[in-house]
Amino acid sequence: MGAVCCRPTPVDFDGEVSLFHFVLLRCVGKGAFGKVRVVQHKQTRDLYALKYINKAKCVKMKAVANVIQERRLLEEVDHPFIVNLRYAFQDDENCFFVLDLMLGGDLRFHLERLGSLQEDVVKFYVAQLSSAIEFLHEIGIMHRDIKPDNILLDERGNAHLTDFNIAVHFSERKLNGVAGSMAYMAPEILAKRGYTCHIDWWSLGVCVYELIFGRRPFRGRSNSDLTYNISKDPLKWPEDAEKKCSRPGMLVIKGLLDRDPSRRFGCKPNGEGYQELRRHPWLKTIDWDTLESKEQIPPFIPDSKKANFDASHELEELLLEDNPLKAKQRKLNQENMSAEMRVMEEQFTSYDFKKMQRRSYYPHNQQLISTATATSSGLASSRPATPATDLRPDNGVGIASGSMELQGMDAEETTKEVTEKEYQ
Repeated sequence: MGAVCCRPTPVDFDGEVSLFHFVLLRCVGKGAFGKVRVVQHKQTRDLYALKYINKAKCVKMKAVANVIQERRLLEEVDHPFIVNLRYAFQDDENCFFVLDLMLGGDLRFHLERLGSLQEDVVKFYVAQLSSAIEFLHEIGIMHRDIKPDNILLDERGNAHLTDFNIAVHFSERKLNGVAGSMAYMAPEILAKRGYTCHIDWWSLGVCVYELIFGRRPFRGRSNSDLTYNISKDPLKWPEDAEKKCSRPGMLVIKGLLDRDPSRRFGCKPNGEGYQELRRHPWLKTIDWDTLESKEQIPPFIPDSKKANFDASHELEELLLEDNPLKAKQRKLNQENMSAEMRVMEEQFTSYDFKKMQRRSYYPHNQQLISTATATSSGLASSRPATPATDLRPDNGVGIASGSMELQGMDAEETTKEVTEKEYQ
């Protein structure tokens, strides 16, 4: 008589979403609290990126507020050039974000591989990213950490903004908390005199300069040097600037890097700043009518035959992981749960984009409720959203670790993270 085969427990796709709904595929990123895996939904066969965050590490690093904040903000966001949330859930050990899959890698990866990018390529990204930034500002969200690490390409070459780990809602009241990656911080953040969403346009300007010229516009060997240069140093151009960038392109960079937010490109009220940018001669070749539908062929298409991320994460998962990720039934014990773990249990709520409406958890934004998109883009992040530090991909999964300043690194790669619990 043959042995009885152990059959897997049937998956209830009509019930609440869980890890049992997905097939775990390759590991493509590692962070401070967890990893990023490519996953496939067992019923729809759609591919996604699964970002998972270890709860115990999250509590130890005092990052619970940031995890909850990111989870809430992502429910409001649905845009063609943003890495959107599709599912959210948790088990006893981890919180899970299931996101659009981006197979083209991040711009930091491509920048380090190529040294710099062609002006026309960067121009295309500016058009797409400015559309995403304007959308966020319209619904009252500022990103606060725009940098090449947080810009992901899909397999066709379209740019998407990711990592909402220190993003916050804003209103007429200016914020004072120092947050972001220092090399990309606007001068008004460093001055600690209050700032609003205008900082995102400055960060975009730093990215444009860096992508075209292969270096950042402001540098320094120490925090104080970098702060001074961002706040006071005149904008300088490389000797070969005219070979890499046209004069209209330089004017856009200069406009985005204007220290006066009232003059900075993109910052005029009621969307006029965005319209001004769209009308600029540098962007006259952009077909804005078909941009968001992604009908245009991007000028740079990632090589689909190569891994556009650090392949060592997969090897590490196979050889060194002592607690590999797998779907487990919950054994919740509320009695022995710490206050922080209880907060995550109660406030990191499940989300299924096919069953629920996107909504705001913020009273002043309740009018932003919108119906969820019923179809997946089939695209998602192949890399973890890095934390609000300028560390490399294997050092962060997109969760700020409370108030801390990283030591032992160049000032350009030093970040002071969010210190305000602004998710409440």
